[in-house]
Amino acid sequence: MSKSSKQATWGGRFSKGPAELMLRFSESVSFDQRLALFDLQCSEAHSAMLEEVGILSTSEKEAIHAGLATLRSEIESGEFAWDMSLEDVHMNIEQVLTERVPEAAKLHTARSRNDQVATDMRLFFKAACTELQSALEAVLTALLDQAEKTQQIYIPGYTHLQRAQPVSVAHHLLAYAEMISRDLTRVAAVQDQANWCPLGSGAIAGTTLPIDRESSAQKLGFVDQDGNVRVTQNSMDAVSDRDVHLDFTYACSVIGIHLSRLAEDLILWCSSEFGFVDLPQNFCTGSSLMPQKKNPDAMELVRGKSGRVVGDLQTLLTMVKGLPLTYNRDLQEDKPPVFDALEQSLISLQVVEGVVSGMEMIQDKCAEAVADPALLATDVVDYLVQKGVPFRNAHHIIGALVALAEEKSMPLNELSLQDVQGVDEHFEADWVDCFDVVKALESREKIGMPGPNEVKSQIARLRRKLG
Repeated sequence: MSKSSKQATWGGRFSKGPAELMLRFSESVSFDQRLALFDLQCSEAHSAMLEEVGILSTSEKEAIHAGLATLRSEIESGEFAWDMSLEDVHMNIEQVLTERVPEAAKLHTARSRNDQVATDMRLFFKAACTELQSALEAVLTALLDQAEKTQQIYIPGYTHLQRAQPVSVAHHLLAYAEMISRDLTRVAAVQDQANWCPLGSGAIAGTTLPIDRESSAQKLGFVDQDGNVRVTQNSMDAVSDRDVHLDFTYACSVIGIHLSRLAEDLILWCSSEFGFVDLPQNFCTGSSLMPQKKNPDAMELVRGKSGRVVGDLQTLLTMVKGLPLTYNRDLQEDKPPVFDALEQSLISLQVVEGVVSGMEMIQDKCAEAVADPALLATDVVDYLVQKGVPFRNAHHIIGALVALAEEKSMPLNELSLQDVQGVDEHFEADWVDCFDVVKALESREKIGMPGPNEVKSQIARLRRKLG
């Protein structure tokens, strides 16, 4: 293959162009065209800075900006023709811009694709974090709305998937609200880490030209809450650093894990064996064979997609772990897993918001399950503790009562006073009051417990966080 004029941006050293196979193997424009609008934004700021320091004239800058505006319109409308032979989003834009605007031949002055893509990606991360925050807030709102409605619906809480102690559905859902709240904090931290501008770092060692990195960063919005400009402090680190990629995809992975755990609970709850919840029909599917089926496919897919996002994180960790400084072409492959992590996280959040908003608890089934008196065995332990029995002794005594109830094939709370006093003399007639679920929860009003007033307080606190 003869050398193509389209490779002029780097091809001066070569007498032959790349093989067709190499073009297909090395291109990234099929996925990094997603960065096009960020790339245009970066070029606008860079050219404005070049004009400020005297490298571009005002007329040259204005011509470049006019050309960039036209490209923006074409890209947004889908009219721009991407060319795989030009490798990536940067060279596609530069080639077309330079053909139309001769002044654009100066645009790449004092920058490299290395610092260009690093800046584009940080702009992407800032925008992506805003998208994630909005989707997380929608899920948190749905959880809080359901918690408001289910404060007086009680179910067994589980450890080891065995019935443990009673809680309100609201308290159970608020556990997931706490997870989503932490996800919001985590995503905000990633957004803050992304808010440092690498532009001006060049390929590895900056430039001898009199550029103003802080001016470019200011124009691109790389400023802290006080308006202080943020620029990266080491040119080698700036072009090779992929920590934000890792942090972002880790945040997406944790979101996925949280959603997967919620999905698993809802899958269990909607099964015939539990029967606690009716999931909205528009997020369920049927069977091609069995007409009676209503399958929780949406939640199963959320559970499955979490593994996909964890795989995206593993891809990035493996890619970066052995790379020498600074840029290596391996890093071209950092974008597909990041883009995939964002897409799968966003759609999973949207689906979970839809399911949680539309689900209905089946109150009689919940009441039937929570009526199991064994759920309040620990409260009977506390009853003895309040009478001065050491906790370990009380625990052993109630264990003996449970065994006795099993031996007699009767519920724990139906043992006679004679039965229980035969095990320990501290029992009195009021011991059966321990088996009132409502009273049991009303006795749990310390911070973080499932007491009704505390549940209301936690809902209000999380509402305040949402603003």
